[in-house]
Amino acid sequence: MFSGSYKTDSRALTSRCLARRGWLSRVSLESFNASPAGEAVAVMLSCCASRRFADAMAAGRPYPSLAAAQTATRTAFESLTWDDVLEAMSEHPRIGARACGQSAAEQSGVADSSRAALAAGNARYEERFGHVFLICASGLSGEQMRAALEERLGNDPATERAVATTELEKITLLRVAKALSA
Repeated sequence: MFSGSYKTDSRALTSRCLARRGWLSRVSLESFNASPAGEAVAVMLSCCASRRFADAMAAGRPYPSLAAAQTATRTAFESLTWDDVLEAMSEHPRIGARACGQSAAEQSGVADSSRAALAAGNARYEERFGHVFLICASGLSGEQMRAALEERLGNDPATERAVATTELEKITLLRVAKALSA
């Protein structure tokens, strides 16, 4: 079940942003390949907060190209359990809530006028499914996100788990591309 509030005080937001993996680590593919395992894991955790995912990506190095790293991302996602997905989703802010770091850029299509409707939809979604609504928000308007949220409220739990996992994978693929392109 969902816990927390949609109302956010800016000081709390700033401290949460600093404490969480809200900032994408950017390195070159070459530096990522050559970095110590712990640093490579940290870079991947900034892309997806699943420890299993980050460990798999670090262990799979070296990657000869960004395309190879993205193929490895897809392969790592095939091994994730629902608990791994929940672990990753726990680091994602609610769509429409004030976000920081990379999530703020990804959710830049949310206008203030959409926030109340998204907050209400998020509360219904979290009550129904027990986890945050996740969507690859890059390039979407707040209205498009709200429409997707409303549509997905009609999914059964198994279907929604599959959809949420696919959305997490899309987000992670974009973040891996950004992280390894410094």
